Amino acid sequence: MLAQSATLYAPSSSQKKQPFYKSSPLRLSLSLSTILLLYRLLFRFFTRLRAQLLDPAAAPFRERNPRTSSTLTSPYAPAVGAGLAGLALGIYPAQQLRLTIMISVMFRALEFGWNLLEDDGSIWGFRARAGGKGMVKRERPWWFGSWMLQPLAMGQLLHATVFDRESSPAGFLDLIFKHTTTYLHGAPENLPSGVRWPGSWDIVDNLGQMAKLNWPPFISPTLFPDEPTLPATLTTLAPLTSQAYPIITSLSCASLHPGDPSCLRTYLTFWVRSFPHLGRFFLIFYSMLMLPRYKLLYNAPLHLLNRLLSRALRLTTFATGAMSTAWASICFFQTWLPRTFLPTQRFFLGGFLAGLWAFVERREGRSIFLYTARTSIDSLWKVGVKRRWWRAMRGGDVWLFALALAITGAVYERDARAIREANVRKGISWLKGTGFRDWGLEEEDELEHEGDVREE
Repeated sequence: MLAQSATLYAPSSSQKKQPFYKSSPLRLSLSLSTILLLYRLLFRFFTRLRAQLLDPAAAPFRERNPRTSSTLTSPYAPAVGAGLAGLALGIYPAQQLRLTIMISVMFRALEFGWNLLEDDGSIWGFRARAGGKGMVKRERPWWFGSWMLQPLAMGQLLHATVFDRESSPAGFLDLIFKHTTTYLHGAPENLPSGVRWPGSWDIVDNLGQMAKLNWPPFISPTLFPDEPTLPATLTTLAPLTSQAYPIITSLSCASLHPGDPSCLRTYLTFWVRSFPHLGRFFLIFYSMLMLPRYKLLYNAPLHLLNRLLSRALRLTTFATGAMSTAWASICFFQTWLPRTFLPTQRFFLGGFLAGLWAFVERREGRSIFLYTARTSIDSLWKVGVKRRWWRAMRGGDVWLFALALAITGAVYERDARAIREANVRKGISWLKGTGFRDWGLEEEDELEHEGDVREE
C-alpha cells in the first residue's frame, strides 16, 4: 500500500531539471500548508455538523438515518473527519521523504493509541486492591518497553543489508562500516598496484553468496596452492583470504578476521578497540546536549556528571555489544551449525541476538529504538515490494498518513494525557486552530486550583 514500486523513491540522475512550480521544495511547502488549512476547515465543519445533528430539531433525521447520525454525532467524528486533510500529502511527489513522513507520523499515532489503551487498563488489566476493596490498574512490567522492538528491527536490517542492499539504509551502514575495522580490513600498504582489494560492501555481498552456497568450508591456498580454494562467485575475496591462517576452517572467519584464527579473541579485540572510541564520541555528544543546562552544573555538578557518564556508558555498551554480536554471530553460526541449517535466515537470527543488547539502554534509549524500528519498517516494505510478497497500491502512503492523523486526533479527543509530550499536545491544538495551548491539562490545573480555594 505504501507505494507503487520501490523504484519510485530512488533518485534518478538522468531526470531533466524541472521548472520551479514543479520543484520538490515548493510542492512540500504547498502540501504541508494545504494539510494545515484543510484540517482546520474540516474540523470546524464536522464540529458544527455534529452540533446541528444533536439539536432537537434534527430528531427526524436521526430517526431516519440512525447509523449515519450515530457516526456523525460521535465525539470523535470531527477529529476523524479532519484526518482526511492528510490526503493533501499527495501534492508532494512520491519520494523517500514522503514515505519517511508517513512512517514517522504513523509510529507516533500508534504510540498514542497504545498509551491510551494502557492508561485505560485495556493492556495489563486490573487487580484487586490490598484488603479486597475495589480494583486497581496493573502497572506495566519492569522489563517491558520499546527496547523489545530492537531485536526484530536489527534482525531485519542485517538480513536486508546482506541480501537487499538497495532496500537498506546505506548511509547509516557506511558509517558503521567505518568503525568496524576489526572485521572489515582495509587494503595493506604493500598491496600490488594490479590487485583489487575487496571493500566493505564487497565483503558483505560475498557473505550473502556464502549463505546461498550453504557456507562452503575454507581451503587454504597456502596448503593447497595448486587447487581452486574459492568458488567462482567468491573470487573477489581472494586477496583477503590468501592471507588467512591455514588452520582456519570457516570461510566467513577467513574473510572477517584472516589475521587471527580465534573468533573469541577477535570478538574481545573489537571491544577493546571500539569501546573507548565510541565512549569518547558519546561523552562529547551528550556533553554538547547538556550545555543548555549549565545552571544544573553549578547547583548540582556531581548529579549532572553522574548522569552524563552513566548515559554515555550505557549507550556505548549497547552500541559496541550490538555491532560485535552481529559480526561475531556470522562466524559462530558457521562454526557450530550445520551448513544447510537456515543458511540465509541466520543473518536475521544474528541481528536478533545483537538487538538484545538494547536491554542495557532500555530506560533512556526510546528515541533510538523507535528510529531503528522506523528504518526497519521502511526497509521491510521495500524488500517486500522487490520480492513481490505483497502488492503495492499507488498513493498508499498518503492514505496511511491520513489514517495516522485521524488516530492522533481521536486519541487527543478521548484523553489528551495519552500524548505524553506537552509540546505535541500544543501542536495538535494549534493544528485544530484553537491556539498553541495545552487545553486539557490547563483545565485540570484550574479545577484543582478552584478546589484548593474552596477548601481554604
